[in-house]
Formats: sequence, structure tokens, C-alpha cells
Amino acid sequence: MEAHLFRFLRHLGRVRQIMTVLVTFGFGDLIERLGFRGYVEWGKRRLFRRPPVEGLTTAQRLRLAFEQLGPTFIKFGQVLSTRPDLLPPDVIDELAKLQEHVPTFEPEEAVRLLEEELRQPIDRLFADFDRTPLAGGSLAQVHRATHRDGTPLAVKVRRPRAVHDIERDLGLMQEAAPLFAGIPQFAIFDPVGLVNYFARTIRRELNFRREGRTIEEFRKLFRKDATLLVPRVYEDLTTDAVLTMDFIGGCRADDLEAIRRQGLDPAQVARNGARIYMKQVFEFGIFHGDPHPGNVRIQSDGSIALLDYGMVGMLKDALRDKLVDLLLAVARNQVDEVTSIVQELGHPQQPVDPVLLKADVHDLLDRYYGIPLEQLHIGRLLSDFTTLLANHTLRCPADLMLLLRTFVTLDGLGRQLDPTFNLATELAPFVEQVVRRRYDPRRLAARMAQDVGPLLQAAHDLPLSLQRTLRKLSEDELKVQLEHRGLDRLIHEFDRSSNRVVVGLITSSLVVASALIIRSGAGSTWLMVPIFALSGFLGIWLIYGILTSGRL
Repeated sequence: MEAHLFRFLRHLGRVRQIMTVLVTFGFGDLIERLGFRGYVEWGKRRLFRRPPVEGLTTAQRLRLAFEQLGPTFIKFGQVLSTRPDLLPPDVIDELAKLQEHVPTFEPEEAVRLLEEELRQPIDRLFADFDRTPLAGGSLAQVHRATHRDGTPLAVKVRRPRAVHDIERDLGLMQEAAPLFAGIPQFAIFDPVGLVNYFARTIRRELNFRREGRTIEEFRKLFRKDATLLVPRVYEDLTTDAVLTMDFIGGCRADDLEAIRRQGLDPAQVARNGARIYMKQVFEFGIFHGDPHPGNVRIQSDGSIALLDYGMVGMLKDALRDKLVDLLLAVARNQVDEVTSIVQELGHPQQPVDPVLLKADVHDLLDRYYGIPLEQLHIGRLLSDFTTLLANHTLRCPADLMLLLRTFVTLDGLGRQLDPTFNLATELAPFVEQVVRRRYDPRRLAARMAQDVGPLLQAAHDLPLSLQRTLRKLSEDELKVQLEHRGLDRLIHEFDRSSNRVVVGLITSSLVVASALIIRSGAGSTWLMVPIFALSGFLGIWLIYGILTSGRL
């Protein structure tokens, strides 16, 4: 705690605010266990022992506390909701409900930031700029504008203190994470890893230039696919704090009446949306990670536009192949294969019982026995899969968990549009395509060519390495380094024990010698009495050290 004291003192007001909110929502015992009681205002410490808010579960109280703590913690909760492999289902469901209640900042401030970032007066930047915000969030707000060539624009402006406030909270979270990791009940959730993952995620979202590059990447990938409308980004009007792109209209994806008024079939819209996502995942390996209804806009021509590219996942070929193998193994009811893939995908936080894991996989597959791949209920299957991971404390790669969460959200949205919608029906052709491509002779030949290079290099280096080893052996220069693991602890114990013995011998010698001199009446009695008392004190100190911490 002392090592982190400076940072906590530097932001003492914010620390007190965080602690007080947590105490208010019934987490006072946690604050005490972390050693933060002193940061809560004295008058509010009486709340430490107050019972939890009646009628609310722990998950609900956690959500309310995050909402009270503001943008950073709301974003943190939203990111946590994508990690069902780490957190219980009730907590995931509650955190997914987190909403941002952040007032928009003054239009004059937005204009000032735009002129400062783009280094021109607002009337030279745009033909028209609507000072009334179109939408607002914890990181930015959006204004409508008109390009000088007449094109309707959406201008996203970062909040003035967003970076400062988020970096402040991130610093406090990174200091507190090891303290949470020291509590056994929280250690299994990997607090340090969660905070680091969140820090990477939110810093990416704060960089609008990066988001602009991501949008342009999607625009290139889908340039020949008219079903996905990707806005154009104007690089000359974009910085780290400002993002300017084409304005996207349309209706929300869950507004069935508006979709029908445009003469569109909701069922076809659901299928188009699923196909777009399958293409992102299985063909391009990059996907939009937040497809909630507010981020999906349906156009009058039936095309679909995705908003907010701040949360994007990447899926490498190896990870995608493992996901395909998992789906195929589930459809074929291959218990051993599914168990093996689960162990390869997940990193255990605690020792895993292979027998129990296999039994749970068997129970999982029994629910889907005999169901073809194209008829699987993907949302339910993936939810069961993440529950299995959580039960066995298996942590999967963050992008894979984001993908699973995306698929579950997509499946639910599809069923809102069409009760008969099944994501597996749209997924099956892409899975078959991946399997065919995996065994394509050209791809196999390319992979073999990649593997031959390292093999040839190893064959070239082997004789040289062997020659150097034999030369050192013949010249008596070959050294073997042994590492005794756990020996340091044994040495420490020996050292501590010898210190005790030495202190004990000295103490006993002083006690005996001073007692004999005092009894005989010879010498300086006035000197021997303090030595006798000091020896007794050392003896008591030694006994106390052994009985408590064992340290001298």
C-alpha cells in the first residue's frame, strides 16, 4: 500500500468519491479488506456496516455503483460484460444494461476544440455546422455539418477532459488491481489482466484517428458488397480528437415498424446482417464488436450501416480454425475433440480437473445431440460454452470472447426481427468454406513453403552448433548450469533458524552470567541489573517473534 500512496494522495478527492460510492451501495466490507477505510470521510464511515440495499442483488448494486462513478467505470462495466468467461452470468447481464447519462458539453466548447484541432475557423472548415449536438456519450458528442461540397457530415468531437479523467481513473485502477488480486475471491477473475485489457480498449476508443483508419479498412473490404454501407472518413478533417465522416441516416435495427414502412422485409434484413458479420469474421478476420440496435442503421434501399467502430475485434487464422473445429465437433457430438479444443483455447486460472471437464462437456453436447450444424441455436450454445469456461476458470483470448458476445447479441437481434431466425443457418456455409479453404492444395503448398524455410535454416545451423559444442568439450570450456528451484526458501529458513539460535545463545549467556554476578555480589551490580533486564527483554522478543510471524 505504501508504494502506491503518492498516486492515491495526488487524487485524494477522486479516491474518496470512489470509496464513498462503493460504501453507499453496500461494498464497505470490501473497502476495509483493501485497506482503504482511511480514504472515506469520517462522517460517512458509519455506512461501512450498513446492510446491502434491500431488494437489490450484488450485481445490481455493482451496476448502480458504476453508473454513479461516471464514464470511466461505465465503460469498464461495458467491457467487463464482454468477458463471460471471467464473471458470473448475473453480473454479465447487469453490466450489459449500463447506460451513459452524461450531459452534452457547451456548443461553444465544441467549436473551440474543432478550431484548435483543425487550425482553421469553423466557417472555413464547413459550409454549415449545427451547434446543437445530435448525440452525446461519455467520450464524445456528435454534431451534424455540411461539407463545402454539400455532402452531409457527422462530426465526432472528443470531450475536453476525457483523456485527463480517464487516465486518472486508469492509474487508480491499475494501482488497486494488485490489491484485489491479493484477495482469493477476486484473484480468480484476474483483476490485473482485466484492468490492462480495459486500458488498451478505452485508449483505442479515445484515438479517433485510429477509429477513422478502421472505418476506411472496412470500407475497402466491403467496397464490392452493397449490403454494408460504410461511411467515408475525411482525413483532412480528422485528428486524434475529431472524427469527420459521411452522415448516416436510416432507422434503428429494432424498429420493425420503420423497417416495414420502407417496404423492407425484417427477415431479409436479419439474414443480410448475419451474412455481413459472417463475412467479417470468416473471410476478413476483423469484425465490428458492438452490434447493439443503436449502432445498426437500416437504409431505405435495404443496406445496413454500422456505427461506432471504436470496439473492433481481430481474429487470427489459427483462432478462427479452432472456432470452426469447435462448432463442427459439437455438431458431430465428439466429446474428446471438444474437450481438447476447450483446453487449447482456455488458459486455466486454477488447476483443471480433466475428468470433471470432460463430464461437463459431455453434458453440454447431450443438449445438442443429433442437431445439424445449420439448425444449432448458436446464441444458447455459445452462452453454455462460456458458462463451461467460467465454471472451470478457463480464460480465453479477449478477441474470441468479444466475438462470442457479438454472436450472442447478433442472434438476439436477428430473432427480434424474425422469430424464426437462426444464426447457424447463415453461419454453416461460411464454416464449410473455411474447411474447404483449409485443404485447398494452393494453401497447403504455401504453408509447406513457409515451413520449409525454418527447417532449412535449422539444418544449416545444426552442424555449426554441434561443432562449437564439441570444441568447447575438447578444450574443457563446456559449462553446465544447474538451477535449484525452491532452494532459496530453504536457505532463508536455515538463515532465520541460525539467527534465532545465535540470539538465543547470546541471550541465555547474558542471563546466566549477569544472574551469577548479581548473586555473588561481586563486580558492578548496577551494571549487571540492566544487562539482566535487557537479556530478559531479548528472550521475550525472540519468543514473540517465533509465535507470531517467525521473524526476528
